[in-house]
Amino acid sequence: MWNRKELKEKAKIAFKANYWKTVLVSFILVIVGGGAGYVTFSNNSASTNDVTTQVNGFSQGELLAILLAVLGGIALIGTVMFVVKLLLLNPLSVGCQKFFKENAEFPADLNEIGAGFREKYGNVVLTIFLQNLFLALWTMLFIIPGIVKSYSYRMVPFILADNPEMSSTDIITKSREMMNGHKWDAFVLDLSFLGWLILSGMTAGILAVFYVDPYIFQTNAELYLALKGE
Repeated sequence: MWNRKELKEKAKIAFKANYWKTVLVSFILVIVGGGAGYVTFSNNSASTNDVTTQVNGFSQGELLAILLAVLGGIALIGTVMFVVKLLLLNPLSVGCQKFFKENAEFPADLNEIGAGFREKYGNVVLTIFLQNLFLALWTMLFIIPGIVKSYSYRMVPFILADNPEMSSTDIITKSREMMNGHKWDAFVLDLSFLGWLILSGMTAGILAVFYVDPYIFQTNAELYLALKGE
């Protein structure tokens, strides 16, 4: 049975032994995984009469055309973002996770992040798509089952990086099997980083970039290797 303290100590040693490359790959993985984004909304001080006047300047047909154009633009942007994530960002995230897995055993090289494109690219795309689809479906039922399943599927990128020839369903099944009986312990492992995450917020994310994020990602790789060894 793996030990949380030992896991984190191994992660710190591996991370510090290859510090700058680990920081860079961690930063890429945060961006690829959709790191925290903030949207600001400006207040419109126009009065109701002003808005009514603006709307009255268009016919119903013109307003409908504008609405359809806006909706079409949103749909187009959403489609492009989905395709980019599916074909580019997801394989890149698998490569980043492979970097951390390799880095746990010896200082890894940056070319590992391209593994998702070099090794069975179509299978990589399909597997991560199915993982995300299953998570979305579980989350639509209730939030809690979605969280539980996120732990069940946690090892998917690592298994995929190790076995790119394995079928998508076998990889997802293998992840569930590996995490069986370990989901709560993995949750507690995540909670153990809470203090670091609070400190990261206090430094406007600077501590996260240069220490906390690579520390967490490296620990996840150590967890995979520990479960794989069992």
